[in-house]
Amino acid sequence: MSDQINPAATPSAIETTEDALLAGQVRLKQPRDGFRAAIDSVLLPAAVAAVAGDSVFEIGVGCGAAVLCLARRVDGVKISGIDIQPHLVRLAGDNVRANGFEGRIDIMSGDVAQPLPPRVQGPFDHVMFNPPYLEAARSRVPDRSDKTAAQIEGEAGLDVWISRAHGLLQHKGVVTLIHRADRLDDVIRALGGKFGGTTVCPLWPRAGVPAKRLIVRARKNVATPFALTAGLVLHADNGDYTAAAGAVLRGGALEF
Repeated sequence: MSDQINPAATPSAIETTEDALLAGQVRLKQPRDGFRAAIDSVLLPAAVAAVAGDSVFEIGVGCGAAVLCLARRVDGVKISGIDIQPHLVRLAGDNVRANGFEGRIDIMSGDVAQPLPPRVQGPFDHVMFNPPYLEAARSRVPDRSDKTAAQIEGEAGLDVWISRAHGLLQHKGVVTLIHRADRLDDVIRALGGKFGGTTVCPLWPRAGVPAKRLIVRARKNVATPFALTAGLVLHADNGDYTAAAGAVLRGGALEF
């Protein structure tokens, strides 16, 4: 993540929980308190159109939920990623080993706004990220510094994340990100001049209810027109996941 974390606020030993994603296909150790992986961490990698042999980079890996879901869904994909919080990088490494993905996933400490670690070997076919959604000037800052880094933009705003993705991608490579629906204008503005072929997939909480989240996919250095898809309805009227959403949460791809 892009915020600088006070080491004194980041304990070397943190209390964790053992959780599961993709209907038990992914084991995930994550902090009991602070930011925790949720549905966004599953939907984002489901929208990455990678195939065997592709290389993928995630900015802001956290404890590794998204990279693990992608590695489980797409056999043969190679994934790298960075996070600014060392304790989350350590957890992500533990999770990579627990799920048997050594050699396929490489997680390291790094800051989106600073030079990348030397072992980052691009360019990549895909870059994905789930950035801090909230602008600091308009948001209440959480008490925990690790949650702040995950939710509140620091000095590195959305334009920095998208510029970093552009630099990491090969020609016509694809960036995939998830963000708040009310910040779509910021996303489109930041993509402008760097990416084209932008496709937006709204995530509807229920049919007839305004979308709160969007998944956006765009390609580097292309001029294909903008497209808005029908999106994905997450919940039926009774609160259960829809058949389409359930299929994605069990490990299926989110087709645009």
